[in-house]
Amino acid sequence: MFKRALAFIMLSLAVTAHAAPKIMLVMHGGAGTITKASMTPEKEKAYRETLELALKTGHAVLMKGGTSVDAVEAAIRVLEDSPLFNAGKGAVFTHEGKNELDASIMRGRDKAAGAVAGVTIIRNPISAARAVMEKSPHVLMIGKGAELFATKMGLEIVDPSYFWTEPRWKQLQQELIKEGSGDEKKHGTVGAVALDRNGDLAAGTSTGGMTNKLYGRVGDSPIIGAGTYADNATCAVSGTGHGEFFIRWTVASDIAALMRYKGMSVSEAANEVVMHKLVEVKGEGGVIALDAKGNFAMPFNSEGMYRGWIGEDGVAHVLIYRE
Repeated sequence: MFKRALAFIMLSLAVTAHAAPKIMLVMHGGAGTITKASMTPEKEKAYRETLELALKTGHAVLMKGGTSVDAVEAAIRVLEDSPLFNAGKGAVFTHEGKNELDASIMRGRDKAAGAVAGVTIIRNPISAARAVMEKSPHVLMIGKGAELFATKMGLEIVDPSYFWTEPRWKQLQQELIKEGSGDEKKHGTVGAVALDRNGDLAAGTSTGGMTNKLYGRVGDSPIIGAGTYADNATCAVSGTGHGEFFIRWTVASDIAALMRYKGMSVSEAANEVVMHKLVEVKGEGGVIALDAKGNFAMPFNSEGMYRGWIGEDGVAHVLIYRE
């Protein structure tokens, strides 16, 4: 009798352990012309270390029982605080010589979402996007209004000069000289998708936009369904690339729709959109997509994409080139 009871308990524990959602965090730091030949060993090391730090920061949140939204925000803040990535501190300059930032976040459990666009004094736009989601009746706030809201919410406000970095300023000067399409402006976004212990998904994206972008231009990053999407029934997605194409082809929500209506896996759906639909119209970029079982995909049709993932074991994996 005792042995039978013990066997039943052990079986129950095994089933419970098997049924418990496994945590997962996937990140990107932008896609574009990123090749080994264009990278110095020192610069590559810096990129890898910062991505690894962001992954481990988000993982620590998940391991402590934090939500997927908590993890996404924490991980993205690390990249926003780094001058290496086109988000926050490393934001590129507009045609007018300003740094205008966009960000969004979405919760898969109830499809709650928040976003800010064209902000210039908020240190961490991803936190402002979360505040819009949780503390306002709105989804998207822009410019001065978003900045006033963030100030009232007690978020860290900085002087616009905080975002000035010499490499980004030089990029703008180069663009102004040739008024053409440079490579750097094509891989400027960071993002994260996460799965927590409760089985809830979340996605977030943050960017400084495009070098030399015109007055008031807003890309896909703060647009729910274009650059960011999350739904527990399908997947969480964050995109990076030529924003105009991601908006017009509703890239993030299209991946979820293919899973919902065509029964595709997260990998099949992400590849269909990025490697076929976007390629057909010459839309450059990539996505990270994660489903509620911890399966993920990181397709990109550009030369490279800063990307990585970290799971239950706490081992951070970082990739940059086509590997």
